[in-house]
Amino acid sequence: MKYYIIAGEASGDLHGSNLMKELHKQDPEANIRFWGGDLMQQAGGTLVKHYRELAFMGFAEVVANLRTILGNIKFCKEDILGFQPDVIIFIDYPGFNMRIAKWAKELGIKTHYYISPQIWAWKENRIKAIKRDVDHMYIILPFEKDFYENKHQFAVEFVGHPLIDAIHNRKPTDAESFKKEHNLDDKPVIALLPGSRKQEISKLLSEMLSVVKYFPDYQFVIAGAPSQDYEFYQQFLKNSNVHFISNKTYDLLSIAHAALVTSGTATLETALFKVPEVVCYKGSWISYQIAKRIITLKFISLVNLIMDREVVKELIQGECNRKNIKKELQKILDPKHRKKVLADYDLLEQKLGGEGASQKTAQRIIKHLNEGK
Repeated sequence: MKYYIIAGEASGDLHGSNLMKELHKQDPEANIRFWGGDLMQQAGGTLVKHYRELAFMGFAEVVANLRTILGNIKFCKEDILGFQPDVIIFIDYPGFNMRIAKWAKELGIKTHYYISPQIWAWKENRIKAIKRDVDHMYIILPFEKDFYENKHQFAVEFVGHPLIDAIHNRKPTDAESFKKEHNLDDKPVIALLPGSRKQEISKLLSEMLSVVKYFPDYQFVIAGAPSQDYEFYQQFLKNSNVHFISNKTYDLLSIAHAALVTSGTATLETALFKVPEVVCYKGSWISYQIAKRIITLKFISLVNLIMDREVVKELIQGECNRKNIKKELQKILDPKHRKKVLADYDLLEQKLGGEGASQKTAQRIIKHLNEGK
């Protein structure tokens, strides 16, 4: 069968690659064309556009790049028509994907959505479009089932969280070799995960690095995003106790003692690696003011949202400053506090439904297609 997959971010590239591997396993004749990144390309298929060309962050940035976004939508429709897929599989990235889903549904193309847009956080009115334009929705967060089925009477399929597979199935990192390869010493590592887009990295890294001098017994390591060049990070590498490692975030987390992490998928990845963390977020003033008025969630990190209580500290906007980061980092370095956090992380993993998300999703997609649904 012919599959057209659209992922617009680094996390979508990861989950898309694992889904593609399963589709190839279960459908040896699978012909896959996709929007994604390096990981999806390695899984086998034809890359149409890299997510680096699609990453615009925040309300102001989207408006400034509206012409490019609209051009990408037009190009995507033309590419789909040329490929004539049996199904389009959307992975998160709702601003773009929901536009394509509406168009595809009108043409009678099967529309499957893997990893729901976070409409429970904002833009809940998107449920109307989802019910109209999406044939099958595969969800990865346990609380989403209640949101869709009980609140909005839309049947969804909970498949578990793909990050569990991605982390459990990876080759273990040899800590000694990894440190030697990247010129790290024997001091415990504090990982810095400032995001993948230039705007958020610029805002968050300066705040994160402001506390380095208070922790001389630790070494700080910046996790470089694959979408950014080393030259961009050079401005932040002025302290001898700060190191930089690009495109090896999982290896870094596997040896980290603690972490400062921007909001998003990285907060959950850090928790699944059992690394105590402080969540930091700082957006542009206008983007934050708009978001504050339309997002009504109690938390911004997936860890706290899934557990429905504060497991990790969130420092948002004005609270994301040197004084608070120092205080909260000291807390998670305390053995007693760490023990409590790690116990909560174990409960979190249980809630996420275990391994096999990519396999289950591929099975269900193929099953529905074979049934003609």
